[in-house]
Amino acid sequence: MKLKLYQIDAFTDKVFGGNPAAVCPLQQWLPDSLMQKIGMENNLAETAFIVPENGRYAIRWFTPTIEVDLCGHATLASAYVLFHYEGHAGDEILFHSPRSGPLKATRKGALLTLDFPTDVYEPVALTPELTDGLSIRPREAFKGKTDFMLVFDSEEQVRNVQPDFQKIATLPGRGVIVTAKGDAVDFVSRFFAPQSGVNEDPVTGSAHTTLTPYWAAQLGKTTLTARQLSARQGELQCRLVGNRVEIGGFAKPYLVGEIDVEEK
Repeated sequence: MKLKLYQIDAFTDKVFGGNPAAVCPLQQWLPDSLMQKIGMENNLAETAFIVPENGRYAIRWFTPTIEVDLCGHATLASAYVLFHYEGHAGDEILFHSPRSGPLKATRKGALLTLDFPTDVYEPVALTPELTDGLSIRPREAFKGKTDFMLVFDSEEQVRNVQPDFQKIATLPGRGVIVTAKGDAVDFVSRFFAPQSGVNEDPVTGSAHTTLTPYWAAQLGKTTLTARQLSARQGELQCRLVGNRVEIGGFAKPYLVGEIDVEEK
């Protein structure tokens, strides 16, 4: 069975930047086990699978090891594929995730913007389990639906954090966001998710559903600029709109191809 496969660098205006995602358009769902194997074979942070469904697109995301509830960069990449390669008409795409509900992507020129639900997070104690996996102690900690968010005093601290992935992998949840007020942008972050098969994610759109409402409250503004400080780096434009977050960025194609898979 031959399937189309695209690889798109998301949240960047140049190839080899941002976060690479694989996108596999389907007419109907494959067995879960086969989609997980494709995600493992691609060995990217996420592979997105999209299926047309009643005027919208159902979407699911797989890391090399698990299916996840929400993924921003692979949704941005999926929107790029639909707009540029799969003949989607207009400037708006409606997605639906079985795990996260309705999602939307729009384009204005080259800029793609996601419309995601905000995360709900609560403060938690700075326990040794949370802090022992990091070389620098954070100022405060929060727990959202799937991730921990640890706040630091400066961009320099976030940049210099040395994660112990073995210790972080023992935390209950998808991963750990580390963040601080930015020097040249409103806020910066990094994201570690060894428990989900991704030690450090280059750019994590879904983490900005937690980051955006937090920093909007801290900075007293609803439109914010963000940078993820991974080796590849990524730039995001974020806006808090009630209980939704708009997450904007650019994307660049890297690979257009075909895979040949067979489930034994």
